[in-house]
Amino acid sequence: MSTMQHYDCVVIGAGVQGSFTAYQLAKQNKKTLLLEQFILPHTRGSSHGQTRIIRRAYEQDIYTQMMEEGYEMWAQLEKEAGVTLYRQTGLLVMGPETSGDYPLVKRTLLKNKVPTVILSRDNFHQHIPNVVLSEGHGALVDETGGVLFADRALKAVQGQFQKLGGVIRDNEKVMEIKPGPVVKVTTSGGAYQARNVVITAGPWTNKLLAHTGIQLPLEAAKINVCYWKEKTPGSYSVKQRFPCFVVTGSLEAKEDIYGLPSNEYPDLMKICYHMGSKTDPDYRDLQTDTSDIEILKRYVSRCIPGLVPEPAVVESCMYTLTPDRHFVLDHHPNYSNIVIGAGFSGHGFKFGPVIGKLLCELSLGEEPSFDLSPFKISRF
Repeated sequence: MSTMQHYDCVVIGAGVQGSFTAYQLAKQNKKTLLLEQFILPHTRGSSHGQTRIIRRAYEQDIYTQMMEEGYEMWAQLEKEAGVTLYRQTGLLVMGPETSGDYPLVKRTLLKNKVPTVILSRDNFHQHIPNVVLSEGHGALVDETGGVLFADRALKAVQGQFQKLGGVIRDNEKVMEIKPGPVVKVTTSGGAYQARNVVITAGPWTNKLLAHTGIQLPLEAAKINVCYWKEKTPGSYSVKQRFPCFVVTGSLEAKEDIYGLPSNEYPDLMKICYHMGSKTDPDYRDLQTDTSDIEILKRYVSRCIPGLVPEPAVVESCMYTLTPDRHFVLDHHPNYSNIVIGAGFSGHGFKFGPVIGKLLCELSLGEEPSFDLSPFKISRF
């Protein structure tokens, strides 16, 4: 075992939230270590894959407002790293006109003056060919919506962190955390001390929190990430300005269904169910439930007739879910120098820059930029 190494802050978990937190701490001239249990890059957690949706379309004002700053911060990272991380496609939102989430999303977008186009049943097909709008459903487009290039974003923020003098140690699993005025973190490859620790370990969060005497009501779910072949190549392509979409309250599903235009795999459109089945993150691939794929097949057959209703490619991702699907952004209830970012519930990637800033502020004892009361541990 090497001798104890000293840092101002250790961030555990190098997914999007941990990487942006480490980057923000390094920007504040803090000597920061970013730990990752797997060799980078990897596909075991929640931040891998080529694309994610970015949007301001939410039922709650807090997320819409956080994303106003989020877009600015993504643009700043693009500038710093010299890479394209965002492609504006618009986000089509469909759902029952008078119930459920759709009217709430519409209200929030209009209230927060987000550029939005409301589509009528008459002009829907003119704007959105090759999609069936269900009876009784409304449709709108969040014009700011689009595609984030996830793998590229992760690489960019980790690169900027290292340029600022930050240290990344991958292939180091945390074996022990000893809380105290100075926190001791022992890994499979070293021993570290820091005045502050931030835990952003996704579905492994509770395994780490066990060292600190608490557990959170977090559940890991395995998501089947499905890609569907276009019958006519290019008909749902990003080049044809086909938008990302979210449908709430569909006939087929309790949870949302979402999609991204064909881009990352030529002539394959990414369409997924916004939920999966419970899993242990260390044994993710033993969980083989495909009931979500059956739901998607029925939806694609009914509403997206230009796709072959059988997935051509199926990949895996994990969600770490809280009971209310809102994040955890808070100090440890017993140790103020341990900060927890968790439970991003399958909608956290786009918030990476803002969450990184908020977790950095919490770690440094500063007043957070946003009201974090919806994200406190005490709500459970």
